Amino acid sequence: MNKSPFLESVRIELRTRRYSLKTEKAYLHWIKRFILFNDKRHPEGMGNVEIERFLNHLACNRLVSAATQNLALCAIIFLYRYIIKREIKGLNYASSQVEKALPTVLTHDEAIKIISHLHGKYALIANMLYGSGLRINEALSLRVKDLDFNQGTIFVFRGKGKKDRYTLLPKTLYQPLQLQIDDVKRVHKRDLDDGFGMASLPPSLVRKYKHAVKDFAWQYLFPSSTRCVHPYDNYVCRHHIHETTFRKALRTALLKTDIYKRVKAHTFRHSFATELLRAGSDIRTVQTLLGHEDVKTTQIYTHVIGDTFAFTSSPIDK
Repeated sequence: MNKSPFLESVRIELRTRRYSLKTEKAYLHWIKRFILFNDKRHPEGMGNVEIERFLNHLACNRLVSAATQNLALCAIIFLYRYIIKREIKGLNYASSQVEKALPTVLTHDEAIKIISHLHGKYALIANMLYGSGLRINEALSLRVKDLDFNQGTIFVFRGKGKKDRYTLLPKTLYQPLQLQIDDVKRVHKRDLDDGFGMASLPPSLVRKYKHAVKDFAWQYLFPSSTRCVHPYDNYVCRHHIHETTFRKALRTALLKTDIYKRVKAHTFRHSFATELLRAGSDIRTVQTLLGHEDVKTTQIYTHVIGDTFAFTSSPIDK
């Protein structure tokens, strides 16, 4: 299929500015939708009227969420600022306010019950989400070298906001993690025997650690079942499993329980935070483990467990 030279120029600009692959795909999607909505007119000949019409269409006709609306707006602003070289001013449209809601959390028993219906690597991933407070993409992006069994820590490389951090490595997961590492070793040996074995690394690291691309330490902890072509450097490598595979396994496990909460992968991270606070952990420690830049983000969990009203009792209880 022929690629659009214009969209390719957007892709190159995104990669030059070191945007993540996930953001790249999202921006290209919304820029393409914007162009198609306006009858394939070139963005150079369009402006505020067309942008406002498109965003209103998303809100009123497509009924997208506020977050999706804002993502589409960011993609269009990027397009005009860096590709068309024109600032969009006086737009009769403001970023939609994303609704703030308290996170859904699980009790310890509920979390364990759901995990008990997961199997193999999916159970291990869920245990790491709940036991270490990882985001799903952080858990799937872990490499063998990121686990330190001596210190009992997990190194999270470039988490949200491209910030590194350390978090807890639960002792109860030592044995299943060692077994998972043994599986990764077998997969890696098979790849090497087939003439492959290169790890999927960010472009900057491929150039910096060229000699280490085939090292076992750089292999993903949860490798994909198939090899793929690296999206930037075009060499054959083995990436990690996609988060949709875990999402499907989680949904299947949830249906086997009597838990009727809306549970996502991120729910285990929320539950990790609330359990630590219930156990008396300092909120600054929890902030560090979660990788929150502002403690106010962490404080939302104190509302979930009711600490805000810890010394207030209802009149009817007197």
